[in-house]
Amino acid sequence: MTGPGVRRRTALAAGVAAAAVGGVSWWRWGNRSDAAATPPTATVGTVTVVRTDLAAREQVGATLGFAGDYLVLHTGRPGVLTRVPALGTVVQRGQTLYEVDGRPVRLLYGERPAWRDLAIGVPPGADVRQLEQNLVALRYLHSTVDTHFTAATSTAIRRWQARLGLPETGRVDLGTVVFAPEALRLVSIETPIGGRLGPAPVLRATSTRRVVTIALPTERQGNVAVGGPVQVSLPGGQQVPATVTEVGRVAVAVPAEPGRPAGPPTITVTARLDQPEAAGALDELPVLVSITTDERRGVLAVPVTALMAAGSDGYAVAVVDGEQRRLVGVRPGLQDEVSGLVEVTGAGLAEGMRVEVPLR
Repeated sequence: MTGPGVRRRTALAAGVAAAAVGGVSWWRWGNRSDAAATPPTATVGTVTVVRTDLAAREQVGATLGFAGDYLVLHTGRPGVLTRVPALGTVVQRGQTLYEVDGRPVRLLYGERPAWRDLAIGVPPGADVRQLEQNLVALRYLHSTVDTHFTAATSTAIRRWQARLGLPETGRVDLGTVVFAPEALRLVSIETPIGGRLGPAPVLRATSTRRVVTIALPTERQGNVAVGGPVQVSLPGGQQVPATVTEVGRVAVAVPAEPGRPAGPPTITVTARLDQPEAAGALDELPVLVSITTDERRGVLAVPVTALMAAGSDGYAVAVVDGEQRRLVGVRPGLQDEVSGLVEVTGAGLAEGMRVEVPLR
């Protein structure tokens, strides 16, 4: 497999020449009239000349993983870390993220970190709003969500605490919940089990969203855009479509190493898998991503295997009309590796004609 950062250009006309000569050498002849009169010895079939859109692609190295990098900090009173779920576990809203002195610290969703105790009498704030949003999502609060900690908020917390078997205080003390924007997937433990926690990192996590991170050469920046499609090649050859979600604006140069020159400057491009289940649970997996570098719309195209070497520098296709077989000279253009088609132009060639291809 080509490693990350290594690029492979999709063959255009020159690549077509190699395929036509090397891949179907039996298709070569020295004299057009002789070839037309003598049918090829290999088994052949026919396909239709189509008018379609084609795209040339370039493959770049990338990494398949999970979006997000969250460092979870303990902000409550000091204690001993007594439990952390197994690495790879996905913790969702309301579930235990870790334990300190045997007391669970639960995950709630929100953009702002916890910074104070939340109880009746606290000034209004955005942290109150996101706490109430979680209580609504967990079905303990049924009133309007706002920035004010009210008696209804306290009653909802008591319902939650009663369900969990906790003392029904009606308040949320600092360090008993952690706010994160989404569900967390645990990837590393920053403090060992049994270690003492003050205000310290506990664990590192990602989201559950599968993404591909591409180090794209800056010269190819114009070939990608947010919302645009790319193709991801997984180990084993499976092709999975993905959609670009972010295009970086800061270029990073790979520094030179002993015996190796500096790499070209790159930007970071992120893409979301359209079929995330196809990637399984593997993380930090090297993959190849195909980006579109050129396009042709509404052109005549045939399978690249239909091309035959004609003399020293020409190409042709064998057009079949009933019992008649004739050779039509063509000029190959852009090759689409995904569809296996190549653009062709030539007098006497039209959409709907049948041309010969070798059968595998």
